[in-house]
Amino acid sequence: MLEKLFKLSENKTDVKTEVLAGVTTFMTMAYILAVNPSILSAAGMDSGAVFTATALAAFVGTLLMAVLANYPFALAPGMGLNAYFAYTVVIGMGYSWQYALTAVFAEGIVFIVLSMTNVREAIFNAIPRNLKSAVSVGIGLFIAFVGMQNAHIVIGGSTLIELFSLDGYNQVNGVEAAFSDVGITVLLAIIGVIITGILVIKNVKGNILWGILITWGLGIICQFAGLYVPNAEVGCYSLLPDFSNGLAIPSLSPIFCKLDFKGIFSLDFIVILFAFLFVDLFDTIGTLVGVSSKADMLDKDGKLPRIKGALLADAIATTAGAVLGTSTTTTFVESASGVSEGGRTGLTSVTTAILFGLSLFLSPIFLAIPSFATAPALIIVGLYMLTNVMNIDFSDMSEAIPCYICIIAMPFFYSISEGISMGIIAYVAFNLITGKVKEKKVSVLMYVLAVLFILKYIFL
Repeated sequence: MLEKLFKLSENKTDVKTEVLAGVTTFMTMAYILAVNPSILSAAGMDSGAVFTATALAAFVGTLLMAVLANYPFALAPGMGLNAYFAYTVVIGMGYSWQYALTAVFAEGIVFIVLSMTNVREAIFNAIPRNLKSAVSVGIGLFIAFVGMQNAHIVIGGSTLIELFSLDGYNQVNGVEAAFSDVGITVLLAIIGVIITGILVIKNVKGNILWGILITWGLGIICQFAGLYVPNAEVGCYSLLPDFSNGLAIPSLSPIFCKLDFKGIFSLDFIVILFAFLFVDLFDTIGTLVGVSSKADMLDKDGKLPRIKGALLADAIATTAGAVLGTSTTTTFVESASGVSEGGRTGLTSVTTAILFGLSLFLSPIFLAIPSFATAPALIIVGLYMLTNVMNIDFSDMSEAIPCYICIIAMPFFYSISEGISMGIIAYVAFNLITGKVKEKKVSVLMYVLAVLFILKYIFL
């Protein structure tokens, strides 16, 4: 039956290889079960409910990938997109998380339509290659900055932001922070980055997840030794899992189907929608092409067969994820780890999906993992995204300057959408003024987007 469903022989693989590849993929991306609730809870969402939504969205999306495309790719709420959701749309722009979920839902619907037509190729081709890479780099810096803030490695100070001082005065949440609560967690986070970095260098399977677990374990040891003292006033809680309710699955009710359709026809909503769509579209296509290249799945023309099914799985998963109550669900680049282990078919994805389903019963463990333990994951994932800087052509200043503006805008303005907006405006403006528009064949869509973003800055 498995042979007929997944065409194992045709893809030169077997059941054992596919199952082991699926386990490997899960190990490398299971960190999202701890990180996503941590990030979205900053937007006011119930962390337990977000955990359940995250696991279910990953389960549904990864299973759809197997059914619609028979590829060994796994999906889950994406890094960068969750940060944009929480820190830009909700905290930065002041919208409710319900409104942000509606934008994700709408993005999923649009993505479904684009995935079933050839419009996707037109949009993809309209955005310059260098600018696509710059978006990834900017998000990487933004994610790393968020990680350092979550761990209080950097805090607000007299110079706007400054390094946490282990022997000086620090304020966190308006309360004086002590070494026994925040200080020790700052050290643990830094140690966690070092440990995770070593695991990455050593190419240890599941390095990011192991980095989180080891950092958390060191924190528990510190709590037992009295070096770490929980202090709710500064957001430092007990590091021990709470099994008082057993292994019950956290209820989805606080966030399930909480969409808010008021104001969906505003320009701001369109900008938010486009930002979600832009990042998801290019991140997904980039991941699919990159990982499939490694697995030698591309055809002689460098195209990925059945890409329409893969994109459709991604789009449906995003729509379902928004209804469940989580940010955009997308294809994970960590799928490359399973491909490296020999995964070639949807059986790898089915294995990963089943493990995400089983993780629902381990919520007390994942929800007890503190932000200082997940911070190293954010910082290292930021590194992975930063590597796209090598794909930017810095020899052409008309390409380099807009990309530079796009990259620095995201962390400095604490907004992914600002980086995208300014990058597109700068690209059109510099190439128009210097007369390079015809030479580079800047698309009409780029002009339309640039005008829309300029109008946004003038009127909003």
